[in-house]
Amino acid sequence: MLNSEKLAIAAHLHVLLRRKTGRVTDTEWMASNTEYAAEIIRFARAAAKDDGHADIGEWAAKLELAMEPHHPPRPATRDRLMGMLGATSRPAPFSGAAPGASDSLIGASAQEAHRYIRGIR
Repeated sequence: MLNSEKLAIAAHLHVLLRRKTGRVTDTEWMASNTEYAAEIIRFARAAAKDDGHADIGEWAAKLELAMEPHHPPRPATRDRLMGMLGATSRPAPFSGAAPGASDSLIGASAQEAHRYIRGIR
């Protein structure tokens, strides 16, 4: 989740806690520090249960979900990828064009290919 989304959830929870319980929190710290966020979530859930503020409980759950660590998938290594493709698979032969060149440059001389990469035609 984006940091701006975490900050928005923390800010909303901050306003609810300030208005309904008088508790003042640090929204930026809440959005970036998982220990502080966990303590605010615990407090918010207790306030929601004891005082009957269901909306505080809902926003505490949103913050808890936002603060869960997100681990992006690790990129496959070349060996694992080749293993998935099969042992007989080989990379495509080099076409002579510069890396990242479009199909229209295949077969062009190195000077022509270099001229158009990252340039306007």
